[in-house]
Amino acid sequence: MTTSLAGTSARAPAPAAPWLALLAGPLSFGIAGPALILGDVARALGTPVGSATWIVTAFGLGIAVGTPLTAGLLRHRGARAALSVSAVLALLGAVAVATGDVLPVLAVAGAVQGLGAAGLVAAAMNLARSARVMGLVTASLAVFGATAPLVGSLVSDVLSWHAALALPGVSLLAVPAALRRAPTATTAGDRFDGTGAVLLTAVVTALVFVPQWPLESAVGAIAAGVLLGRHIRGRPDGFVPAVVVRTPRFLICAGLAFTLAVINFGMFYAIPVLLSRHAGWTAHQIGTAMLWPLLFGGAGSWVVVAVTARVRFGPLITGFAIAGGVAVLIAVSSGTPLVLLLAPAVSSIAAAAGQGVFAVRATAAVPDGCRSAGIGLFTLCYLLGAAFGPAIVALLIG
Repeated sequence: MTTSLAGTSARAPAPAAPWLALLAGPLSFGIAGPALILGDVARALGTPVGSATWIVTAFGLGIAVGTPLTAGLLRHRGARAALSVSAVLALLGAVAVATGDVLPVLAVAGAVQGLGAAGLVAAAMNLARSARVMGLVTASLAVFGATAPLVGSLVSDVLSWHAALALPGVSLLAVPAALRRAPTATTAGDRFDGTGAVLLTAVVTALVFVPQWPLESAVGAIAAGVLLGRHIRGRPDGFVPAVVVRTPRFLICAGLAFTLAVINFGMFYAIPVLLSRHAGWTAHQIGTAMLWPLLFGGAGSWVVVAVTARVRFGPLITGFAIAGGVAVLIAVSSGTPLVLLLAPAVSSIAAAAGQGVFAVRATAAVPDGCRSAGIGLFTLCYLLGAAFGPAIVALLIG
């Protein structure tokens, strides 16, 4: 039985699954692509490596903020409008990051690029109308992420580090095909909840900065969260539907997806440092070595999504939680290169498969009219974890 995931009312034929995968996957270039070239970027800008990581943090902020905003756009204006706006933002961000030469400009450009990339991912997941296609979309994020460190390093050597930072723009190649099949009508006839959108954006923004400024950001996130909670009670059918955030299965799925994303995307930055420290490997050696376990994890995740379609919820969450814990244990307890490379393989398959598996379970747990909002909030949690992972690693071992 096929699970419907789209939140639109006009049913055009769905875009071919490979186009949806290409639409979503290149977002991982923005998160993992700079992993091996941040030192070069920092030297070119004349800043410490820690400061250069703001480019990645800004991209993470963009994807975290852009995901729920795109969900609102999908709900009220349809997939075609969401795709168009997201494509424009992605293009503007890619051009700006490819031409900027100072850190503030690159950070702002990264945030704009992240906004667009997040919108394209949310649209791709919204247009995925079966568990199989959803699995392919989420696997594409892992597969692109697997190649991202090496591709980013090679593009930086052959072209420039500017071009490497602009790699998320590859997703624009899939926009025409997606637009041709994207429905325009929506099921939302209510007034857009601007207050809810602003408050959720404030919560997300504060959360993204928690690793850098824990106390101030935590206070801001709590304050904005309290205001958002009061707003949801007053407008339960608004930008953040009350029924979604009050559904236990949805919250469990979103929380575990967030945790697995933190672990997985943290590995993209932790493992290169550990391999360099313990084995003295070069950037190209690290990128080549990480390619295979990450590709295995990304490709294997599609199989896991299909195999676990009928597994009961309890064993499912236990299995994924154990897999995430095993990946962390391997990374912190071993200095042997071959053993260390098992960590990203396990984290990649757990995060990518978990995103697909739990996206289906999470959206199935909410009413049909809230599917677009639900998938946007779920994707927000996953991508917020993608923003947290590198920031946490930079603080711990940077």
